[in-house]
Amino acid sequence: MASWTPQPAGLQEILQTIRDSTDTQNKVQRTITHKLNSFTRVPDYIAYLAYILSAMPQEEDQIRTIAGYLLKNNARLILNASPEVAQYAKSAVLSAFRDSSALIRTAAGQDIVAFLGALEPRNWPDCLEQLLTMLDDPSNQEAAFSVFEKACEDFPRKLDIEINGTRPLDFMIPKFLMLSEHPSAKMRSHAVACLSYFVPVSSQSLFAHIDAFHRIVRRHVCQALLMPEMANDKNESVALEACEFWLTFAEDPELAPYLRPLLGRVAPVLLDCMVYGEDDLIWLEGDAEDTAVPDKESDIKPRHYGGKAHGMEREGPPNCVYGEENLDDEEDDDYDLDDDDDFADEMSTEWNLRKCAAAALDVLAVRFGAELLSVLLLTIERQTRESAILALGAMAEGCIDAIEEHLKVLVPPLVRSITCWTLGSPVSEEHKNQYFIPTMEGLLRMVLDDNKRVQEAGCSAFATLEEDAGAELVPYLEPVLRNLVFAFQKYQHKNMLILYDAVGTLADSVGRALSNPTFVEILMPPLTGRWNKLQDDDDDLIPLLECLASVTIAMGPGFAPYAPLVFQRCINIVHQQLLYYQAYQQNPDLDEPEKSFLVVSLDLLSGLAQGLGMGLEPLISQMQPNLFQLLTVCLKHPQAPVRQSAYALVGDLAMSCFSLLRPQLPAIMNELIQQLDPEPKVEFISACNNAAWSVGEVALRYGRDDPEFQQWVNPLISRLIPILLHPKAPRSLHENAAVSIGRIGLMHPVLVAPLLPEFAQAWCQALYEIRDNEEKDSAFRGLCTLVQVNPAGIAKSLLWFCNAIVRWNNPSAELNAMFAQLLTGFRNHDPTGWRAQVATFPPTIQERLAARYGV
Repeated sequence: MASWTPQPAGLQEILQTIRDSTDTQNKVQRTITHKLNSFTRVPDYIAYLAYILSAMPQEEDQIRTIAGYLLKNNARLILNASPEVAQYAKSAVLSAFRDSSALIRTAAGQDIVAFLGALEPRNWPDCLEQLLTMLDDPSNQEAAFSVFEKACEDFPRKLDIEINGTRPLDFMIPKFLMLSEHPSAKMRSHAVACLSYFVPVSSQSLFAHIDAFHRIVRRHVCQALLMPEMANDKNESVALEACEFWLTFAEDPELAPYLRPLLGRVAPVLLDCMVYGEDDLIWLEGDAEDTAVPDKESDIKPRHYGGKAHGMEREGPPNCVYGEENLDDEEDDDYDLDDDDDFADEMSTEWNLRKCAAAALDVLAVRFGAELLSVLLLTIERQTRESAILALGAMAEGCIDAIEEHLKVLVPPLVRSITCWTLGSPVSEEHKNQYFIPTMEGLLRMVLDDNKRVQEAGCSAFATLEEDAGAELVPYLEPVLRNLVFAFQKYQHKNMLILYDAVGTLADSVGRALSNPTFVEILMPPLTGRWNKLQDDDDDLIPLLECLASVTIAMGPGFAPYAPLVFQRCINIVHQQLLYYQAYQQNPDLDEPEKSFLVVSLDLLSGLAQGLGMGLEPLISQMQPNLFQLLTVCLKHPQAPVRQSAYALVGDLAMSCFSLLRPQLPAIMNELIQQLDPEPKVEFISACNNAAWSVGEVALRYGRDDPEFQQWVNPLISRLIPILLHPKAPRSLHENAAVSIGRIGLMHPVLVAPLLPEFAQAWCQALYEIRDNEEKDSAFRGLCTLVQVNPAGIAKSLLWFCNAIVRWNNPSAELNAMFAQLLTGFRNHDPTGWRAQVATFPPTIQERLAARYGV
């Protein structure tokens, strides 16, 4: 054990505070929370917690376990701890990991994972060595696997590194492969799970053993198929684990060839998992006309409002993969399910075996299409109508051609709430004319049903239909709006929240079509009616503000008559919430103010900026407190979602009313620059994203070679390039950084072009998959301008540059001309060298270059 030792007085103070934390009184809890937070300023706080966990067996396990959980939550303090404190904490948790108490071992295991995540495995290799050694000890195997599995899931890339010339995975992967043959099914499961997390990150250590891995996967698949009862196990957690295995397996396109021969065994098992039990059917068939019955507050779970985020769409499906590092490592909230009043909400929202099976069928349908339906048709016909409708809805996206004949049964809503979900599932273009109108009418009837559960399902399904239909809803906007407006008179508290979402989604989907005066006159009275009834501190105001943020953008100038009151109220709320937070900072015994009021008010101001543009000028100049003074404070706010929305507002103001923003930018730009961080804290990733996006918008509006903006070019580029090159920065941050580098380069090419060799390859890799849009176009025009100024700067990245060019579907005429000019220039400068280099490109790139640009 390391040389650090605790001071008795300090130890007793922390120990007594932990003991007091078991008191359930709210007032005591607030005091204890404040005191525990103050301990984080003690330099060796984590060592005290580790000491209580590992070296005080005389204390109750509960007290030691609380110390362990506090240590996990404060694991990042180890990064700034002295070497003695850090070494003691690491040694202590490893010692506690061998404690005789299971509670202590579990807490210590979580601490080890947290420390590995904070320090990174490269800085704690002896921990990996000890864990690997424990895998050889039958009495410690399961404990070691509990740490390995969580670490492999949370940060596989951090494990896929080289330490002093050795790759830990070169030892871990063979060990996991060996233990996949373990006599215990539980140990085999752990081993396969650990291995699976390295597939999405393309680990070279795994691929060195890929044949062995495939053999193991095939064998486990066969074993699972020979034991289909696993997915129908009486223990739902066991069945859910088995079902989630098939969901994960189906999501990997490389494993599809191995799955196709097994469809006849797998798919019926999944379908069996979707059968509704008696309790489920009683819930589904709750036909009471309860629309006039007020909701209980216990029926409504808290909603969390994040700030407005700016991201870009990629070609193809979302790149969200099983095994990717988690951005949020907080534990899921625990809910008390003992109260029967929670049952209906639990039934409709909780992830369970039936929903997992539906998700797996969804993925299988996309992968195998009608082939899957032909396997399941007879089985579906034997299912209850509720399960059959759920199954058809799950498979709709991939099997729509084969499902067409069943739609005639679905469109008349036989089973109302489940049919809502099925009808809200995507339908291909050729089927919309035949089924779109009756589907829409059926869902709108359910939106106005007299049963609250059917209202909920119908309104949620209609929101899905809105997203899928988009502008195709425009010809039907008047009846749609009249139905939704009538629902405002009918809905109770819980479903009113879903109705706000549906109205906001409708506005996002139809856009400026909503500015028609007829539509404004239909929609605004119920919204303003709700607006006038609610006080500034009423929680029900939050979803209304969020809804209005979408409505203002869609209505544009049509919203102008309502803008003064909305603008002034948002300003007042922002000002009041900032005062509340200032009071909280001065007196932490107060409750921390709810950030959602600030977030949604800033987002609504963004909506007003986008909808009204320069029409905001009289409001900004006349109303107090001043918007820009408040905005500058929000940019520095300690709460990440507030900063996130504040940086989004800067970008929206730059796009919509730059002349109003420009005089304030000298103060704002310093905050923007500071927010650009290559490795931001998890909670500040979205704020950093929005800051990166907004600087690009500001650069464009200043214009070419503007002398005022020149002062910020080097500070901005010196932060944006490290973000782009940082291997651990989230993909969205790479993309926004690349766009802003391109836009700054477009406006100030002479200052940026000398740096082109540093970032050209990473820049092209960040943006080649992004869907064509104006942001991408301006960014690529910037890159082409940099190449024109510094042609040698692209030489080592020519393959990636050409790949990014040919990935475009519809570049603007200006951009296409720039591509042609640059490529022709490269060829004409050195025809022989060009031909030789292009010959090394993949055939697809060669073909597209020749077809589009004749090079």
